[in-house]
Amino acid sequence: MDGIFNVLKPPGMTSHDVVGALRKILHMKKIGHGGTLDPLAAGVLPVFTGMATRFLEYAAHEEKSYRAELTFGFQTDTGDTEGAVIAESPVRDLTAEEIEAALASFRGEGTQIPPMYSAISVGGTKLYKLARQGIEVKREPRPITLYELEKVDYTGKTLVFDVTCSKGTFIRTLCEDLAAKLGMKGTMSFLLRRRAGVFRLEDAHTLQEIAADPEGCCMGVEPILAGFPKKIVNALQGRRIAQGVATTLPGLTEGTLYQLWTRDGVLVGLARAVDGRLRAHKIIHIPDVETRTEEQP
Repeated sequence: MDGIFNVLKPPGMTSHDVVGALRKILHMKKIGHGGTLDPLAAGVLPVFTGMATRFLEYAAHEEKSYRAELTFGFQTDTGDTEGAVIAESPVRDLTAEEIEAALASFRGEGTQIPPMYSAISVGGTKLYKLARQGIEVKREPRPITLYELEKVDYTGKTLVFDVTCSKGTFIRTLCEDLAAKLGMKGTMSFLLRRRAGVFRLEDAHTLQEIAADPEGCCMGVEPILAGFPKKIVNALQGRRIAQGVATTLPGLTEGTLYQLWTRDGVLVGLARAVDGRLRAHKIIHIPDVETRTEEQP
């Protein structure tokens, strides 16, 4: 089964656990997810299967939206409530103006230092593996963008907020930084991913729903490729490009990646325009050609 599953990940499972569960449900090994969710977190986890895994990178680059809860008064080594408390502070009452000023200071472009408990590699080793050994290494700030950051609720002890952000943004770190801006320690106590690119929470399926109806829960790769312009070719052209032969086509924009489809609606893959010709980039299907004399369009 080649396609994409918009999985509603439950809290308590790692993203790797979800992939493992789907391997058992679908009886296949070639599966990967498009953007890690912490074990504590729930929500949208796009999972790609079969040949669709060729397009995983395009899911990882999409912006994401979350609802998060920040609890004031303590900070943990993992940045969430599953870790050990490493610092505490008094909890003070905040005004609406203070909260808005703090949120406003983080909106737009900025930088963020990744947490030690993350899947980022330094020197070929995942940071979380070093953290589990008690080793802390220097991490360079990375550029991020917070497109939206709005308060949902404030109880005095907790602040719930919605955020839409660029790839690579750690909400655990954002919670800690927000708390520090407000003069306190803080830790992420809840996280729900509401959107990952084109994949929305309201369209997600539980693992139980997928197990009951795999085909009904599986979608094609079209949503993830929607941002690329489309080129329609005949079977001979599609086969030539798929086999690595650069092929001249009219109306190409230099450097652009195109969805490549045959006239009968079969996706060949992605091809890039170079010097007025299409060159294979990511191919998932080689069209059959019945005759070598097929007319050109």
